[in-house]
Amino acid sequence: MSDLGGQKHGHVYRVLTQNSPFADPDAFEPGADTIGYLRESKVLVIGAGGLGCEILKDLALSGFTDIHVIDMDTIDVTNLNRQFLFRQADVGKTKAEVAAAFINKRLGHLGAKVTAHVGKIQDFDETFYRKFNLLIAGLDNIAARRWMNATLHDMVDRTSGEPDPSTIIPLIDGGTEGFKGQARVIIPTMTSCFDCSLDAFPPQVNYPLCTIAETPRLPEHCVEYAVVVLWEQRFPGQKLNRDSPADMQWVYEQAKDRAATFGIPGVTYQLTMGVVKRIIPAIASTNALIAAALVAEALKVATYCGPVLNNYMMYMGQQGVYTHTFPYQKKEDCMVCGGAKLTMKRPKSSTLQELLDELGSHPSLQLSRPSISSTSGIVFMQNPKAIREQHEYKLQMSLKDLTQADPPVFSEGEDLIVTDPMLPTKLTLQVHLE
Repeated sequence: MSDLGGQKHGHVYRVLTQNSPFADPDAFEPGADTIGYLRESKVLVIGAGGLGCEILKDLALSGFTDIHVIDMDTIDVTNLNRQFLFRQADVGKTKAEVAAAFINKRLGHLGAKVTAHVGKIQDFDETFYRKFNLLIAGLDNIAARRWMNATLHDMVDRTSGEPDPSTIIPLIDGGTEGFKGQARVIIPTMTSCFDCSLDAFPPQVNYPLCTIAETPRLPEHCVEYAVVVLWEQRFPGQKLNRDSPADMQWVYEQAKDRAATFGIPGVTYQLTMGVVKRIIPAIASTNALIAAALVAEALKVATYCGPVLNNYMMYMGQQGVYTHTFPYQKKEDCMVCGGAKLTMKRPKSSTLQELLDELGSHPSLQLSRPSISSTSGIVFMQNPKAIREQHEYKLQMSLKDLTQADPPVFSEGEDLIVTDPMLPTKLTLQVHLE
C-alpha cells in the first residue's frame, strides 16, 4: 500500500502485513488483500453519544473507511463535557449528522467517510442492516440493545437446518456506567446473546404512582410526577419530547415547584434529564477505554489478526484499573437464542394482577408493562387506555376463575403471547396452576 510505513494507517498496516503468533492461522492472510478488505468493510455504529463519539474516532484511525452511524437524538448542552465531537454551536442539531461531519472534516484525509442516519434503529428494516459486515453498539438503552440483538438473530438463515454463516452479522456491544464498563462480542447462534446476560443488569427503576402522587420523598419522585401526571394534565394527548429543550425545561420547572411544596431539595435540570431519559452517569475516560476495546475487537473480527474476545470483558475502575474477561455461557432458556418458552407455575388462587407483577419482576425479562393474549383473544392489554379499561375487571380475578369462565379467558398450559415495550420479540408463556 502506498501509505504503508508510518503514513496514515501505517501502524495498523504493519500488523496486517506480517505473520503473528496471535493471528488465526487458518483465516489470517497478511498482505494487501487483508488491508483491502478492512477498507471495504461496512461498519455501523449505533449511537453517537459518549461511547459513539469515541468509537467513530477510533474506527477512522484504525483503517476503517466505510463507516455509518445511526442516532435519533439531538445535542443538548449537557452532552458537551464528554461527547467531544460536539460544540456549543451544535446544540439542538442531530448527533449523527454533526458527528459524521466532524469526523469527515478532521479525518477525511485518511480515507474515512462517515454516513449519518437519523432515526430510531427500529425505523430501519432487515434490508438496511444486511448491508453491513459488523455492528458496534454504544447504547445506554437496554430496550434498544435487546431489539438489535434479537433482530440480528432473526436475520440468520436457518432454512437448511443449520445457520448459514453468510447471514451472520457480528454485534460488538459496549456500555459504561461511571467508572465501570463492559465490552462483548456477540456472534448470533454461536455465542451467548445480549438477553442471555439480562439478569446481570439492574432492573429498570419505576416509581409507584401512589408514592409520587401522595408521599414524595425524593427529588426523583417530583420529576416523575411532573412527567406522568402534570404533563398529561397540561398537554392532554401530546407526547413528551424528551429531546426537546423546551419540554425538558417545563418538566424541570414543574418538578422544582413540587419539590419546594414538599420541602424536598435536590431537583436540578441535570437530575431531571437523568430521570426522564434514564441517563446513566458517564465518565469520559471510561468511554475512551471501552470504545478502544470495542474497536480493537472490530479490527480482529474483520481481519482475523488476533484472537477475538471470548466473549465478555468487564472493566472496574472504581478503586484502580482492573479488567476481567470470561466466557458468558448461552442460556438454554434464553428467549432469543435459545428459542425457549417461559413456563410459570402459579397458585390457582393467585390473581391476574399477581401474574403480571411476577412477569414484571422476572430478572431475565425485565418487563415494564406486559400485555397478554390467548387463542380466545385479549387476556389483558396495557394500551391503549380505552382497551385497558375494558379488561381491568380481570385483574383481581383468580387464575382458576379465568380458566373456568364461560368462555374461558385462557386455558391452563396453552401458549399465551406476551408483549411489552421492553421485549424485542413476542414471548410465549405457559401458565400451569397448582
